[in-house]
Amino acid sequence: MGVNARELVLDMLLSLEREEDYSHRLIKAVLDKYDYLESREKAFIKRLTEGTLERGLELDYYLNHYSSLPVDKMRPLIRCLMRMSVYQLVYMDAVPDSAVCDEACKLAARRGFGKLKGFVNGVLRTISRNKERLPLPDEDRDPVLYDSVKYSMPRWLVELWRREYGREITGEILEGLLRIRPVSLRFSLNVPEAERERLRALMGEMGMEAQPSPYLPWVCLVRGAEGAENLPGFREGKCTVQDISSVLAVKAAGIRETDFVVDVCAAPGGKSILACEMAGKGRVLARDLSEEKIARIRENGARMKAGNIEIQAFDGTRTDESLLGKADVVLLDVPCSGLGVMGKKRDIKYRIKPENLESLQALQRQIARASAGYVKPGGTLLYSTCTIHSKENQAMVRFLTEELDFEPVSLKEVLPESILEGKRRTALRMRESGTMPAVPLTEAQEAACIQLLPGILEADGFFMARFRRKS
Repeated sequence: MGVNARELVLDMLLSLEREEDYSHRLIKAVLDKYDYLESREKAFIKRLTEGTLERGLELDYYLNHYSSLPVDKMRPLIRCLMRMSVYQLVYMDAVPDSAVCDEACKLAARRGFGKLKGFVNGVLRTISRNKERLPLPDEDRDPVLYDSVKYSMPRWLVELWRREYGREITGEILEGLLRIRPVSLRFSLNVPEAERERLRALMGEMGMEAQPSPYLPWVCLVRGAEGAENLPGFREGKCTVQDISSVLAVKAAGIRETDFVVDVCAAPGGKSILACEMAGKGRVLARDLSEEKIARIRENGARMKAGNIEIQAFDGTRTDESLLGKADVVLLDVPCSGLGVMGKKRDIKYRIKPENLESLQALQRQIARASAGYVKPGGTLLYSTCTIHSKENQAMVRFLTEELDFEPVSLKEVLPESILEGKRRTALRMRESGTMPAVPLTEAQEAACIQLLPGILEADGFFMARFRRKS
């Protein structure tokens, strides 16, 4: 009996609703398990699962408008089935509406809900008839609710970003998080330019579109890729998947050839491996909390032929006395709310709650206190997160400079001018709109950090700040 693609999607959505795994890991595991499926069918499964998650709040709004039974009162299986079916009706034009409705009814019956076939069919066909004029909240009456539904983002996050960035920039962030972005591929620094060109040409011959990043020549953006393993040069360790934001964070640390670098929260190892390439005559100590995370660093390090790396399991909230005053550079990419990477990890926005943020801030400060002493006098600490939240970012700049023994160091000499220009333009727009910084910084503190915003720059939402330990 063949695999039913929609049933696979339904089971994944049910698993994710129960928070049994994260979407990016579960989707990869399922596609790996059914690797024998045709590319077209795997692409359908991936898009339907990701799209249903990404547009969840919007889909629920439509369902609540046309259904006599509210979404939160539906049985979990029917709720997931209705969401994925509405996503197909609204966003997947290649699928006939009649097929969507028929398949949903068959799937409901096959999973023991045959009595609800009439309900399923009635609601879906009503939405199908009205899909060119689906309702949205009144933008003038409640602009926050309007943005929340239109961009399928929890209301509290829309409010948070509006306070921090103003309405216009928040709209661009929300649009940026929904935009389909290419795979960010970093070439090894040991790969010469001619070989990079050859590999990009090979990708083109395979039907992909590979363009150099506007920020760094050894990072390229690839569209049309079907799994990193199939990219030319990937298995040979000539390239790796790493967002430009993560690459820029390592570049911002100003690592020299003979440096000893400690990466405190290193998994999956992208920053550590790039640090190895920069510190070719030095060494890198990469650590993370669990053996599972350590295994991922080892796997990536072996493939990228990182010979000058030592990988250890270690709890970043503890201090290793043997490392005190030893490191030239400490990379401190701490656990965070992940609000900047919701375009890739689509279930984050439903799992993270306002109350979670305070405990994360406490954890970040605990790790910073435990690790700060590793930096030798005059050495560098590079703090980073993949979030867009001032209390996890700019507030940590103040903490590191006012409560620990560090001074801010300008990013001007280590980051591309195009990135810094984007920062200046965003600051100017905020001033013009009357939006004050959520966490005020001194001029020196401000020069030492940057918040990358999706929709504003071609990158994930990411924050980085550079410091020097006082002598």
